Amino acid sequence: MFQQQFRIVVATAAMALISTSVWAGVKKDSTHPHVAPKQAAAEVDRLIAAELQKAGVKIADRCNDEDFLRRSSLDIVGLLPTPADVVAFRQDADPDKRAKRIETLINSSDFGVNWARYWRDVIYLRSTEQRSRLNQEEFEKWMADQWNAGTGWNSTVTALLTATGNVEEHPETALIFAQGAVAEEVAAESCRIFLGIQLQCANCHDHPSDVWKREQFHQLAAYFPRISERRMQDTKPQFEIVSVNTDRRPQDAMRENPERFIARFDRNRDHKLSREEMAAGPVMVARLKGKKAEGKKAEMKMEKMEMPEPKPNGKMADRLFESADTNKDGLLTAEEIKNAPVPGNMRRGSTEHHMVDLQHPGEEGKLIDPKFFVDGSTLPHGMTDDERRRAAARAFTSPTNPWFARAIVNRIWAEMLGEGFYMPIDDLGPTRSARHPAALEALCQGFIASDYDPKWLVRTIASTETYQRQIQSKPVSETELPFASATPVPLRSDIVFSSLVQVFGITDSEMGGRGGRGKDIKEMADKPQAFRQQPRFLFDQLFGVDPSTPKDEVTGNIPQSLMMMNSRRFRGGMAAKGETRLGTILREHKDDAGALNQLYLLVLAREPSTKEQDICQQYIAEVKARPEAYEDLMWTLLNSSEFISRR
Repeated sequence: MFQQQFRIVVATAAMALISTSVWAGVKKDSTHPHVAPKQAAAEVDRLIAAELQKAGVKIADRCNDEDFLRRSSLDIVGLLPTPADVVAFRQDADPDKRAKRIETLINSSDFGVNWARYWRDVIYLRSTEQRSRLNQEEFEKWMADQWNAGTGWNSTVTALLTATGNVEEHPETALIFAQGAVAEEVAAESCRIFLGIQLQCANCHDHPSDVWKREQFHQLAAYFPRISERRMQDTKPQFEIVSVNTDRRPQDAMRENPERFIARFDRNRDHKLSREEMAAGPVMVARLKGKKAEGKKAEMKMEKMEMPEPKPNGKMADRLFESADTNKDGLLTAEEIKNAPVPGNMRRGSTEHHMVDLQHPGEEGKLIDPKFFVDGSTLPHGMTDDERRRAAARAFTSPTNPWFARAIVNRIWAEMLGEGFYMPIDDLGPTRSARHPAALEALCQGFIASDYDPKWLVRTIASTETYQRQIQSKPVSETELPFASATPVPLRSDIVFSSLVQVFGITDSEMGGRGGRGKDIKEMADKPQAFRQQPRFLFDQLFGVDPSTPKDEVTGNIPQSLMMMNSRRFRGGMAAKGETRLGTILREHKDDAGALNQLYLLVLAREPSTKEQDICQQYIAEVKARPEAYEDLMWTLLNSSEFISRR
C-alpha cells in the first residue's frame, strides 16, 4: 500500500514539474502566452527527437509528398485528395507547400464535418439510450459548426455538460441524452471522454488499479441527479432534457390520482386493478381528433387499443401489489393505492444523489453532495441543477485541471498518428505514465494558450516532423518509445465510406439503401426508421468502431469483407462501361500506362510503381478483355489494405 501511494506521489510531482519547466514563465494562475503552431510543432519535435536519440532509436526520414497529401487530407477533412491535387502538389516547388496545404484543409468546411463524425462515434457508440440516435444528425451539424468556427473546446464541453431542451432543437444535449440522463452514466462518460479518466471503475468499489475511491465517483455523480429525460407530447417521438429541482418520483402521480391510474389498465371496468391487468399494460390512449377551431378546444377522444394477452407477474406489478394490496384479495382500489408506501427504488426521481449501501441495496443509501475529485472543490447542499452542472463544467475545463487539456490533446494526437502519449487514450491518471511527457505538456500548454482552439491543435500536430515521417512497422517491443516513424492504421468507417463515394463519383444517397440525405429525412414521418436506412449509417453499423479503441486492436471481419467484395453498389461503381469513373478513364486513356496511372491516382492517391505497372499490364494481356481486366484491377485496389488504411 505504501509503495503504491509513493508511486502516485512521485508520478504526480513529475508531471507537475514538467508542466512548469517546458514553458518558462507559465504559472498556475497566469495568462498563458500564445504559442504559434509552427513554434509549438518545432518544440514538440525537439523534445521527442531528444528522447528517441537518448534511447538509441533510429528516426525515420520525412515521407514523400504523395503520402503527406493523402495522410493529411484523410486525417484533417476525411477525404481523399483528387488525382489533380496529387499531380499539382507533387509538381509544386514551394518549400512551404505543406504548411499551406494544412491551412487549406483546416479552413475547409469538411474539417468540421470530419471531426464531428469522430465525436459522434465517441459519444453514441457507448450510449445506454438507444433512442439517442434521434438527434445524431443535428449533433453532427452542431459539432461541425463548433470546430469550423474554432470555438474553444472548453466552451463546447461546457455546452455539452449544461444542455437542456428539445434534443433535436438543442443537439448539445447529445451526451446527456445518450446516457439516458442517468447521473452515474453521465458522470462516468463525461469523465472518460473529457478527462480521459475511467472513474466508473469506482462506482461499486474503490478503483482496483488507481487512486480513486468509491465516494469520489459518487461525489462526481452528485453534480447530475437533477437532470431528466422526458418524452414530449407530439405526433412523433420527441424527447427533451429538463432540470428537475423538486423531488418527484414516478409513484407520486400514481398516488396523487389513483382513479386515473386505475382507469389506464382497467379492462373489465370494475374500477379495481388486478395484477394481470397492470402487467398487460395500458388500455387507453388519448388522441387528438380534428383541428383547433377558433374559440374552441380541440376534441379529445379516448380510443381503445389492441393490447397483448396479460403477462402476470410483471416486476412493476409485483412490487406495487406487495406494498399496496393490504387485504390480499388480488385487487387494488384507489384508496389502497393512495395509502401505499413508495415501492421499489427509493432513489429513483430524487433530486439528490445517494450512494447505495451494497449490503442493503434496497435502501436509499448515503446522501452525497457534489465534490470534484481533481481539486477537491465542493458545492453546498441543495444547489439547483443549473448551478451544479455549471460548477461541474468549470471544474472540468479549468486551466488548472491538468487532465482536461491532456485528454483531448492525447486523443487528437492518437487519431492522427495512430498512437497516443497515453494508451489507451481514455485511461489516463496519476498512476499512468505518458511516453514523451515533456512533448505532451508542451502541446497542452500551447493548446490552453490558444483558448482551447481545436484548429490550433490539429494545425500544430500536422505541422510536426513527427507527423510527417515515413511509415514503418510498429516495433515488436512494447517498451520501445513510439513516434520514431509513422504507423499504418485503419481508417474510420466514415472515411472509408467517403473515399468510396469519391472514387465512384456518386453521392452518399446513391451508395444504396433507402432514405437519402438529411433534408429528405426531415420530411418523413418516421425519422428514426428513415435515418437507419441511410447508406452511410448502414455502412457505419458494419464497419464502425469506437474511436477510443486502440488502432492495433481494430481488425476486419468476414461480413465486412463480403460487403466489399459482393456489394451490388460497389460492382456498379467499378463498371468499365457507361459514365462511371473507370469507364471515363478507359475512354480517355487508350494506352494502359496512362490508364493505370489514373486508376492508381483515383483509388490510392499515388501513381503505380514500375513493378506494379508491369504486373498490371501483364494481367491485362492475359485476360485480353480490357474492360474486364480493369474491373478486376479496380476491385483489387479497393479491397487492398492500403485503401482502407492511412499510410
